[in-house]
Amino acid sequence: MNIAIVGATGNVGRKLLEVLEKLNFKFDQLYLIASDKSIGKKVNFKNKDYSLLGLNDFDFSKVQIVFFSAGSAIAQKWAPIAAKKTIVIDNSKYFRMDKDIPLIVPEVNPESLAQYKNKNIIANANCSTIQLVLALKPIHDKFKIKRVVTSTYQSVSGGGKNHMMELEEQTKSVLEKKKVKSKNFTKQIAFNVIPHIDSFMADGSTKEEWKMVVETKKILDPNINLTATCVRVPVFVGHSESVNIEFENNIDLEKVKSCLTSAPGCKVVDEHKDGGYVTPAEIDGDFITYISRIREDKTQKNSINMWVVSDNLLKGAALNAVQIAQLLCKKYLK
Repeated sequence: MNIAIVGATGNVGRKLLEVLEKLNFKFDQLYLIASDKSIGKKVNFKNKDYSLLGLNDFDFSKVQIVFFSAGSAIAQKWAPIAAKKTIVIDNSKYFRMDKDIPLIVPEVNPESLAQYKNKNIIANANCSTIQLVLALKPIHDKFKIKRVVTSTYQSVSGGGKNHMMELEEQTKSVLEKKKVKSKNFTKQIAFNVIPHIDSFMADGSTKEEWKMVVETKKILDPNINLTATCVRVPVFVGHSESVNIEFENNIDLEKVKSCLTSAPGCKVVDEHKDGGYVTPAEIDGDFITYISRIREDKTQKNSINMWVVSDNLLKGAALNAVQIAQLLCKKYLK
């Protein structure tokens, strides 16, 4: 098993290396591919130095799986080229809604992975969608979800390294009472929240909100109605979501909690006391998606509220991608 990572020096690329090591993913050869300006530089992984390679000269027939984590423009151009010789697991948004390409969260829709043979490309879902469907899956199976209303509180790492650096710079500027200039954000992010992620669409929603809607339908159930408001918050790592769920069938809150407690990849931390819930400050580097504040919504029948928190660079990206590769190896690659 030989593998490659395109975009090896970015936020997700670096996390992919961490996950490969922590999950002890078995491979023979590893190829790390980055931008032309990085060619020849060294990256240490498992006490071995790897020289960064360029896309233009790389022979994809050398590998059985290649992870793409270099954005939509690179994926659009290079993933189809790579897919002629290997299997692509893409972290960008470019292929997610292609009807011939599976959009996979292994704990939710593993059966859809068989579709990878259509184009040799597998899409990794949006970070905010992954943690949402992970929490929705077990209770949808039991009680059938009718409608979801979610508000997200998304960390700046979702935008990349430059966004993380700018949050740090802006925070220093505010504390030093200097004027704040926004470079990567539409408004000041330090000590502020911005109700705007990705570009605006004709109906007034943003593409991030649209992605949550269409991806949830594709992964979980096309009959689920979902509406989202996506907000960028001054947190370095970790996305949080406030989720209101209306079910078609009668619910029992204790049975709902029981379903969530046994959900793969999830952990319920829901104590009715100060600090009896999980926040993004506690989950940086954690593989688990946490669910807290589970309670009935007494304003409408068969409805609950809950709070979902996850490391967006891990389960929201790198971890999910490696879990897809594990599933691929187990079921389809001998």
